[in-house]
Amino acid sequence: MDDDAFDDYDRELELALYREYRDVVQQFQFVVETERRFYLANEVNVVRRDTEHDFYFEVSMSDVWVWDIYRADRFVKAVRVLTFKDVNVEELSRREFELPQELSLDGE
Repeated sequence: MDDDAFDDYDRELELALYREYRDVVQQFQFVVETERRFYLANEVNVVRRDTEHDFYFEVSMSDVWVWDIYRADRFVKAVRVLTFKDVNVEELSRREFELPQELSLDGE
């Protein structure tokens, strides 16, 4: 595979991942960023763990979607991350979801 074909393939994977993110983001309550990954989750718990000379964070998440191009299945039941780096947790605003009338089941 030449470089151009590989770049096109990689770009298509990124675009597909973004589209998937856009489609699933409203199903989640939190965005979690670590130095290695980006997650969407419905439950997040961050605990600071102290050691003798330092500290680290233990991040536990459940009902998770992982931003990773190369994962076959990005939906995960539970994730646990240990990190010495920053962890960013943001709560997403809940938007009311309205089913378009043409997809409504009540036939009106």
